[in-house]
Amino acid sequence: MDVQQVNSRAIHDEIDLESDHSETSSDENDTRDGGERRNSELQDEKHQPQPQINNDLERQQTARSAASNQETYPEGGLQAWLVVAGSWFAMIASMGLMNSIAVFQAYTLSHQLKGTSESTVGWIFSIYTWLAFFGGVYIGPVFDKYGPKWLIVAGCVCTVGALVGMSFCTELYQFILSFGVLGGLGTSLTFTPCIAAVGHWFKARRGFATGLASTAGGIGGIIFPLMLTALFERISFGWATRVLALICLVCGLVGITLVRSRLPPAKNATAHPDFRIFRQIPFLLTTIGVFLVEFSLFIPLTYITTYAQYKGFDSTFAYHLLPIMNAGSVIGRALPGYYADVVGAFNVCIFSVVFSFISCLCVWLPLGHTKPGIIIFSFLFGFGSGNSIAIAPVCIGRMCKTQEYGRYYATTYTVVSFACLIGIPIAGSVVQANDGSYTGLIILTSCIYIGAAAILVLAKTWKLGWKNWLAAY
Repeated sequence: MDVQQVNSRAIHDEIDLESDHSETSSDENDTRDGGERRNSELQDEKHQPQPQINNDLERQQTARSAASNQETYPEGGLQAWLVVAGSWFAMIASMGLMNSIAVFQAYTLSHQLKGTSESTVGWIFSIYTWLAFFGGVYIGPVFDKYGPKWLIVAGCVCTVGALVGMSFCTELYQFILSFGVLGGLGTSLTFTPCIAAVGHWFKARRGFATGLASTAGGIGGIIFPLMLTALFERISFGWATRVLALICLVCGLVGITLVRSRLPPAKNATAHPDFRIFRQIPFLLTTIGVFLVEFSLFIPLTYITTYAQYKGFDSTFAYHLLPIMNAGSVIGRALPGYYADVVGAFNVCIFSVVFSFISCLCVWLPLGHTKPGIIIFSFLFGFGSGNSIAIAPVCIGRMCKTQEYGRYYATTYTVVSFACLIGIPIAGSVVQANDGSYTGLIILTSCIYIGAAAILVLAKTWKLGWKNWLAAY
């Protein structure tokens, strides 16, 4: 499919050049008839329209060769891997924080916000995850036009400010404003340009490179909960959160130094969203599929700790389930990224969704009340969900040119953000409606994963045709 697109664009470029040449020749004949032939020729030579190919690296490559993308995308080298490393550090301060929200949820429910319902406290973290994705509606197009540097600077400032502010919070509205609003915006400002920047340096190996950068979320999700649970008792919630803010500041500074874009802005680049891209049905279906995936993802990620406490496990064991889940996520983000470049990003993403469904319905539901069962579930679900997080952006990238990747990615996750906004409170309401039982929540999560897999299969077949539903894509 990519080769056909490259050939098509090369032919289109040649037609454009021939058309420009014929128009120029016609203009010269008209001026000769006017008796100003010599002056006209000089003017024509001076003002001859030049091909616009050099301003667009992708177009420059397709005009010269329809067979190679190696010159357009380095696919490696020192600078490319430094961008991946910078994205990794920057995303520890964003995605690592996102993967640690279960610790804050459980701690605030039993301390600062004790007596407040679980669904109400869930709004803190649903607003956080909503803004983390919704902010991309402008952040992605701004990245396409201006690059990542100042976006990451602003994200680092917001994230550190949110954590420092939360360290002093005692009321629900204070947590919402600091962590929910400011923290969510900081996460969005950081991870959106980091994911998009990696796509400027890799195409054939984009799944692998994006997966490696995304492991930062899993690593942060291991380190932060273990560190916080140890520090809460030793130096208090406030100082533990300030230590976390310092770590995020250092990691953010590394990201600011290393992350950069490579391709020039597309000709139609603008700092405004363009929802007309949803007219492309495969892209629309992909967005719906990712919406359902993210709706399901944050339910176990947020409630695994409180579920364990409900089942009678001690708090220390309950808090350690989140690092176990994130350990599986690290493998799920790194390893399948390599295979996505071989068998296709859509195929790997569909597999990960089915894998997550099986872990919920066949492990969590029947065995979650046992210690081995909940440990196995945490690891397996972390693997499956980490896979989908890392590969979903690559699936989106298959729907557009690289120079428009930020806009497509951000537009998708703007819609996906509403799944994060409603998913956590809905899950809390389901638990309350079942008198504290988590059985309905587990079944709900499993059913949504089934729908996500079906929609992603439909998106792929709509793009390739029903006869190619097993093709590597």
